[in-house]
Amino acid sequence: MAVNRYNDDEELERPFNLHQFLRLVKFALPYKKEILGAAFFVLLVTIGGLAGPYILKVAIDNYISKNDFLGLTKISLLYITITLSVMYLNRFKTYILSKTGQEIIFNMRQKLFGHVESLSFKFFDSRPAGKIMMRLVNDINAPADLITNGFVNILSDVVSLVGIILIMLSMNIKLSLITFSVLPILMIVISILKRKIRKRWFEVRQKTSNMNAFLNECIQGMKVTQAFVQEKSNEENFNILNTDIVKTWMKAIKLNGLFGPFVNTTGAISSSILFLFGTNMYLKGEVSIGVIFAFLSYIGRFWGPINDISNIYNQLLVTMASIERVFELFDQKPDIIDKNDAIDLPPIKGNVEFNNVTFFYEPEKPVLKNVSFKVNPGETIALVGPTGAGKSTIVNLISRFYEAVDGTVAIDGYDVKKVTLNSLRSQMGIVLQDTFIFAGTIYDNIKYGKPDATYEEVIAAAKAVHADEFITQLKDGYNTQVNERGSRLSVGQRQLISFARTLLKNPAIIILDEATSSIDTHTEILVQMALEELLKGRTSFVIAHRLSTIRNADRIFVVENGNIVEEGTHEELMARHGKYYDLQVSQIKFAV
Repeated sequence: MAVNRYNDDEELERPFNLHQFLRLVKFALPYKKEILGAAFFVLLVTIGGLAGPYILKVAIDNYISKNDFLGLTKISLLYITITLSVMYLNRFKTYILSKTGQEIIFNMRQKLFGHVESLSFKFFDSRPAGKIMMRLVNDINAPADLITNGFVNILSDVVSLVGIILIMLSMNIKLSLITFSVLPILMIVISILKRKIRKRWFEVRQKTSNMNAFLNECIQGMKVTQAFVQEKSNEENFNILNTDIVKTWMKAIKLNGLFGPFVNTTGAISSSILFLFGTNMYLKGEVSIGVIFAFLSYIGRFWGPINDISNIYNQLLVTMASIERVFELFDQKPDIIDKNDAIDLPPIKGNVEFNNVTFFYEPEKPVLKNVSFKVNPGETIALVGPTGAGKSTIVNLISRFYEAVDGTVAIDGYDVKKVTLNSLRSQMGIVLQDTFIFAGTIYDNIKYGKPDATYEEVIAAAKAVHADEFITQLKDGYNTQVNERGSRLSVGQRQLISFARTLLKNPAIIILDEATSSIDTHTEILVQMALEELLKGRTSFVIAHRLSTIRNADRIFVVENGNIVEEGTHEELMARHGKYYDLQVSQIKFAV
């Protein structure tokens, strides 16, 4: 595996986009009372926090210098009361914001998940599952955090800065201007440092993302790696990516390490200037000792909000990238939706008709070309042909996972485009080659086909496809826990469960897309015996590369280059010595 394939990343930062931000605000509007309430508490907490140094100034100038113990006791109690109030208000504010943020995330994620479920096959075929999951799991957290924490914290920091400046100016304008003389230099250096630090951490996130992608592929392909003895090669590639992360991380740490000392040094310089000029002014009687101590305390609190605001700006850039990715997913329109005048499809009898159907995934590259055929209720139709001929496309059009570009696909005379998706698909059963087993019990996986099925119905479906034979041999039987994708089961066992799941649904139309291609011969015989009985009375479409599984089909369609080039029973097609005959002969030769 080439390491440079993992160097491409999505944008991690984007400029502020007012339109997207306003879309985000709509999700927060139902919680405006909670957010405004939290903002009010933030104001109280911030103002309460600013009172401390001023109380110190009053205590020194009015009570300590005059040996007024009673007055000092009263103001001390006031300070304790304010401190405790701030502490509890801050705790309450944090609870409100956390709860509100989680509710916003919950609603956004729920709505986004529902939207993703409505998207068509075309969307999922063109995007990695990992990126879709990132939108739902990670990206969606950042927007709510920005609203509930980011802007509330900005309010706190701005109020703190403005409050400190106003209080210091009210105590002594001259000393305030002297103290703030280092501020322009500080702001310039912070701006330069922050930009460089942000760039370095951006690189760290990129390198980490690259390694995550590499690890994901390595873990999924571990069997192949071990089979081809490529562990050493993987270790070398991993070492390159790992070393890259460490080097980039250390560069970021070195830059980040400059920030704290610089702010502290600036604070020390500012405090020294304050001492020098403050002492001189005190000796001249221009300022009191209490004012100097209050100034020192406010200076110590001044740099924190400046640092926080610059951090929130960086967070905003990162969050905007997440916001745009989330709304990009929201903006994906389903290719296939119910029309406004769509009707529910009545109980299916089983007539299926294609009338001059043309379909393409990409313009100028038609997959089906003016395909026409009629299927009667209860017929079993086998579709054979080379890979990419259009077999799966035909069955996907029947179930309306895709829509015909031209022509009509009809069931019992109803154009599938004019009926609701639920009424159409609820009467169909589909078994795919790549069987998906959900994490849970075998019983739950079979019942997935009919959630309200009884225990007896589940067992009957399993017995019908001979899945009961292997299930009852397991230690926990139907209550056996299976991992995601059923990794603890063999391919044949997974497919038998999928058969049971589909047959439990009792569909009017059954589609088997390469469903028996990976089953061993013994299992295939059992499944064929079950299918021959269970497919009676149902219209069925069977796609198979192994031609031995479709001999008993009522009709066989040979599909090639988007056309049905031959049609007939097994015996009829063999007698013609055409495409089907050639496919049979080539498979027999290959088997020999």
